[in-house]
Parts: sequence; C-alpha cells; structure tokens
Amino acid sequence: MLLTGFPSAVFGTNCYVVAPAAGEECLVVDPGIEVLGQLGDVLREHRLRPAAVLLTHGHVDHTYSVTPVCGSNSVAAYIHTDDRDRLVDPLTEFASSGLLAMLEQQFGRAATWAQPQDVVEIADETVLELAGLRVRVVHAPGHTEGSVMFALDDVPEGAPADVSASLLTGDVLFAGSIGRTDLPGGDHAAMLASLRHRVLPQPDDTLVLPGHGPVTTIGRERATNPFLRELLAS
Repeated sequence: MLLTGFPSAVFGTNCYVVAPAAGEECLVVDPGIEVLGQLGDVLREHRLRPAAVLLTHGHVDHTYSVTPVCGSNSVAAYIHTDDRDRLVDPLTEFASSGLLAMLEQQFGRAATWAQPQDVVEIADETVLELAGLRVRVVHAPGHTEGSVMFALDDVPEGAPADVSASLLTGDVLFAGSIGRTDLPGGDHAAMLASLRHRVLPQPDDTLVLPGHGPVTTIGRERATNPFLRELLAS
C-alpha cells in the first residue's frame, strides 16, 4: 500500500494520501488548512487520482480544504452522520476562539467556506470499498460526536516488519496523548469510553497514523501512553 502524509501549514494537521500503488486511484484523508499545493505535488509525484475524501471528524483544521479537493476531482466527502452538520459551516463554532482572526492575520485574507457538493454519511462499522482499498469505519466519539478512525488491513510500503494493519486515528489517539475534549463537540466521558472500547481492543501490531504528530503503534501506546495506562490500571 502506498501511503504518504504531511502536516498542514496551520495546527500541523496530518493530511494523508492512501492508494494501492503509484499510478492508481487514491483516498485523501483530512485535507486541512493550506494543503492544496503540497497535496497537488504528492498526487503528481505518484500519478494518483483522488477517488474520495475521508474525514475523521468535522473540525475545520481537518476539513478546510475538503471542498476544493472534492470539487476539482468530482469526488465525494465521507463523514460520520453525527459530524455532518459541521460541514455546513465549520468556521462559526470556532469564531469565539480567535481562530478566524488568526487565519486572517497569517494569510492576509478572511477565511471563507462552502460545503462540498457531494457528502456521504458513514456510520460505525461501515465498510468502504474505494480506490481498490477496503476501509472499515470505527466510530470513536469524544473529541467530537462523530469522530471516527479508519482501519485498513494493510500497511504502507516500508513500514516496520512487526506491524500488520493500519489505523488512521484522527484526533482520537496520538503518540503519547489523546484528543482534546474541551473543543466544540468534546465529551471527556465519551473519549474515555472510546479509548477503552474502540482503541484498547486493537491489536498491538497496528500502525497508528494520527491526526497530529508522528506515527506510532497500538502496542507502544498501550505500554507508554499515560491515558491508556491509566485506563488499563482502573
């Protein structure tokens, strides 16, 4: 499996591109703020054609470029039903946090938004057959109501020999940490339940591809992540 990722210019949100191989159709996961140039470079370098955009949740740092990516490639955006409303206008709920003012200051223009023309709602255990890949949806609320992880029964080329599956965790699980629950849609009790019932049951040899920061594995996080260790001890 070909998988490449890079952080966005704002908040370091990881945008991933996944395909069976170079020269094939691909999936774009979480195209955030100011990613279009680098995403275009990746697509050209590997001769990839987007077949869909997958969104781990509806916060604007993961969705800001979804509409131009979908529109320029005539593809749909896939998001959990419980976060669908965030694609109507994800900027509004962050206005009070100063995010919009920060974007204007950094890029010298006002942030604008239009939702994708084609949106497909997904649910827990939905299996997507897209771009020659099989992707299973794992609903894991807590960061938002509709936060999901995307599970693939394959690993990227060049991955360590001791991993056998991949999990795009969005803002549910990071290397050494977990997603915040103090942002719009956050629920700490729901996050703890997701970690206990959706993350901890994953096999140790699962490669974790988080929404921010470096890759890790379930086994490494089970052994070292303080949030998971606390749950295991309780």
